[in-house]
Amino acid sequence: MIRAIRGATQVGANSRDEILSGVTELVTEVMGRNRLTTDDVISVIFTATPDLTAEFPALAARKLGFHDVPLICASEIDVPGALPRVVRLMAHVDVERSRQDIQHVYLRGAVALRVDIAQ
Repeated sequence: MIRAIRGATQVGANSRDEILSGVTELVTEVMGRNRLTTDDVISVIFTATPDLTAEFPALAARKLGFHDVPLICASEIDVPGALPRVVRLMAHVDVERSRQDIQHVYLRGAVALRVDIAQ
């Protein structure tokens, strides 16, 4: 069964270290809360707000062992008043769980984006 898992985090600054640290934390939480291995992951789409340009978010996943998982990065649309410095992800996974059992992960300031499903 294919499921999509959403997640987001807000990083402190447009720096390589902040982006890699924030995305590492986000991916680690998504994997842990959903009891996943990289073999369960079909692909991951990362987006970053236009103010984050210092590093590709997917690099953090590669450093975590996502070597043969298709990853892609894209820019979020620049909506006036949107929360700044946010990296989002949508992971497509192959698991035998209902939608209700999927844990979406919103960290740091990004909790404000989806208070209805943030854990």
